Amino acid sequence: MSVSSYPETLGALKRSPLAATYRRQRSVKDEVRENLLARLAAGGPVFEGVVGYDDTVVPQIVNALLSRHNFILLGLRGQAKSRILRSLVTLLDEAIPIVAGSEVNDNPFAPISRYARNLIAEHGDDTPIAWVDRSQRYVEKLATPDVTIADIIGDVDPIKAARGGHVLSDELTIHYGMLPRANRGIFALNELPDLAGKIQVGLFNIMQEGDVQIKGYPVRLPLDVLLCFTANPEDYTARGKIITPLKDRIGSEIITHYPESVELGMAITMQEAWTARTGLPVRIPAVIVEVVERIAFEARTDKRIDKRSGVSQRMPIAVLENAVSNAERRAVSTGECDVVPRITDIYAATPAITGKIELEYEGELVGALVIAHELICRAADATVQARVGTVNTDEIVMWFDRGNALQVTHDLSAAALVRGFERVPGLVDLVRETGLATEGDVAVTAAACELLLESLVARRKISRSEAGQYGRAQPPERRRPNQDFFGGGMMA
Repeated sequence: MSVSSYPETLGALKRSPLAATYRRQRSVKDEVRENLLARLAAGGPVFEGVVGYDDTVVPQIVNALLSRHNFILLGLRGQAKSRILRSLVTLLDEAIPIVAGSEVNDNPFAPISRYARNLIAEHGDDTPIAWVDRSQRYVEKLATPDVTIADIIGDVDPIKAARGGHVLSDELTIHYGMLPRANRGIFALNELPDLAGKIQVGLFNIMQEGDVQIKGYPVRLPLDVLLCFTANPEDYTARGKIITPLKDRIGSEIITHYPESVELGMAITMQEAWTARTGLPVRIPAVIVEVVERIAFEARTDKRIDKRSGVSQRMPIAVLENAVSNAERRAVSTGECDVVPRITDIYAATPAITGKIELEYEGELVGALVIAHELICRAADATVQARVGTVNTDEIVMWFDRGNALQVTHDLSAAALVRGFERVPGLVDLVRETGLATEGDVAVTAAACELLLESLVARRKISRSEAGQYGRAQPPERRRPNQDFFGGGMMA
């Protein structure tokens, strides 16, 4: 049935083919369950755009929904928790009928509010019906300590009482909060442990008994809501900010995680990063995407970075976007025909790294910028090792050991950079022999050569100054403390 032909009165709804569906008062959890079973039978993905959870998180969510459970997603930041919750909307019907004007989406065949009951009693089959799109049936709230019971449940509205001539204890004087307005839909609450205890009490009371007290007046609200929560595992388990009765009423506890492989991380980053720019075409070498992703993987294992805060998947996404922007700026200023980011552009994207890592005490002593540069260097070496393994770079290292140097800056065109790299014996030939670049592709050749030199810096075979100059490896006594592990300064 098309939207234009939806019934507009209760009588028309009773006579329509849709009457049987809504007369049986199917709960929202049953609705989600039926639509999920149909999607599983069709063989399509349960959640579009959610990568890396097919064998871990998604099956657990499916089980929770098929069990008609309220559930909580536990995970560190940047693990697609909010995206998953928002994707639940696709498991709802396209539209549902409500009593027109109802604040709590009253089912015309089973109204729960005094307003809807009075309207149906007065107008009967002529009661106007409105249709609510499924996107309007999802309500999301970020839990903060200042959230009140009025925000979530509701409060007495003196203005309503005065205008309608009602006593304050009358249900018609209530201004409904977000949870009642999510009736017959999905209510998602992010960062549950940050919610005050008395609000949590109100939540579990509605979940179990369906009633609540507003300003001391008991109100029966048999709400039909699928409740979903998110929380940081550290907050949820260690800080003790969730009350036991509420935890007991959450049917399933599902643990999310970061991508388990670099390949999955790269797929997520490429899916989410804004790289389809207007203007010059953008080409991102696969090795550059891998370096960006490995920065996050290296950061998640670095002892100087706080594991409890995690390293969000948003970090490689932001780094790649910044690297592309830096390459775009260079391409426009040098007159190049396309935008191809390289290692220099990743160094230019360090603000996207330093703002997304929380440091332990040892890391604070070193500094976020130094750690970010070290992460880039290590990621470049890990990429080379994964792509080509061990290669003979003696000729390249000997050239630098003889006192030669090579200056690399972000404002050089790819052609100018390759001309400089051709001065280094065997460098350009090596990146082509190993498949890091192909002959004739100047831009990718420049990126691959810089990647290989960065790998040599990480292994302390050559050095790199903060100005971007590659040279001979510095003796240990000349290295700064932060250079000892990586064998050279990082480019600022």
